[in-house]
Amino acid sequence: MSNPGTAGFSAIAPGTDLSQHARVLLRVHNAVIAGSRPPVAPRRVVQRSWSRVLGLGLDASHANTRQVLGPEEVERRRRESGLSVVVDEVRAMLGSVADASQFLAVVTDAEGVLLWREGSASVRLRADRLGFAEGARWTEPIVGTNAIGTALAEAAPVQLFSAEHFEQDQHPWYCTAAPLHDPRTGELLGVVDVSGPALTLHPVIGALVQGAARLAETRLWFHHEQRLERLRRSQEGVLATVRGPLLLIDDDGWVAHQAGIAVRHRVEVPRAGRALAVPGLGLCMPERLGEGWLVRPRAALTTSDARIVAELDLTGRVPVLVLRSDAEPWRTTLTRRHAEVLVLLHRAGPAGLGPAALSTALFGDEEHLVTVRAEVSRLRRVVGGIVGTSPYRLTDGVALSVVDVGSGRAQ
Repeated sequence: MSNPGTAGFSAIAPGTDLSQHARVLLRVHNAVIAGSRPPVAPRRVVQRSWSRVLGLGLDASHANTRQVLGPEEVERRRRESGLSVVVDEVRAMLGSVADASQFLAVVTDAEGVLLWREGSASVRLRADRLGFAEGARWTEPIVGTNAIGTALAEAAPVQLFSAEHFEQDQHPWYCTAAPLHDPRTGELLGVVDVSGPALTLHPVIGALVQGAARLAETRLWFHHEQRLERLRRSQEGVLATVRGPLLLIDDDGWVAHQAGIAVRHRVEVPRAGRALAVPGLGLCMPERLGEGWLVRPRAALTTSDARIVAELDLTGRVPVLVLRSDAEPWRTTLTRRHAEVLVLLHRAGPAGLGPAALSTALFGDEEHLVTVRAEVSRLRRVVGGIVGTSPYRLTDGVALSVVDVGSGRAQ
């Protein structure tokens, strides 16, 4: 017998005899768990998941220990979730048919924690007995192969039917899940899932879930554009009085307004008192403006020979970096490693250093590329735009001097 839905997203094909298919999958499940040859090969997504779960040492014969967060933690996660602004629309779309169709509609966070759940009372009661309730973490390492956890592991939509679940207690269920991403950044925000009694699975469920995921991401982009528009309108009066090239950006660096300069939709994330490198504007110090930031060149940077003068002082207990332009000096302490990186980039000059060369300079070989990238990323979070990338270098317009105990000032 062939296995319906062996390729693609759906666990069943139209016209599948669900009872017969469930019996076949149970024999497949039992054979794989016992280490023998199954009568039909499981779907590849199921096979990969079972392999991962068996490697974790989970037991298929009973419900493994659940991790359930308390109500206060669930509420905190709801407030902080990027999905909070669209969850009502997703719930309305799925909840309108959940009662009639005898399924549960669930939205989780990026860690697989159930934050919102809709559905008929009878199905919710059955789900409660399974531990499928708000606050529960449904990842593969906790509950084995399931659509939510496997969608997170595979970074793709997943539908599972009956004994494709790892735990036997989940065999009476089907579940269909799709990851939800921030359309601006691609960041994983969570998962939308529809689950119900296995023998009620209909081929359109997959389309319903993927439609809900597309709705969520479309609405997220709409809300993003609305926030930028509100920011722009709230600062229209101020912007009308400011002369010269400028940007108005939000806390994530998204551009709400620009004048005298053409930039991409997003620049570096701003932080108070930290230099910000903007192509076309040079090195700027962002100014808080309402709920956003005003970004414009310093007066001293508008001349052709302007510079940001940076001094790295290594004579004290901890390294200190001082930036001077037309305003008051800005200073910050650095770790010894970050100071070493700045010294190496200073010595490299405009050519800069690639990750491999910086790894060799810091560690004596090219085997620490991940560490190097992480260190430079952390350094840039501290000093902002004075360090450029591709290759790593001091940004144009930055003149760095190094003061050391042994050598004095080095230019």
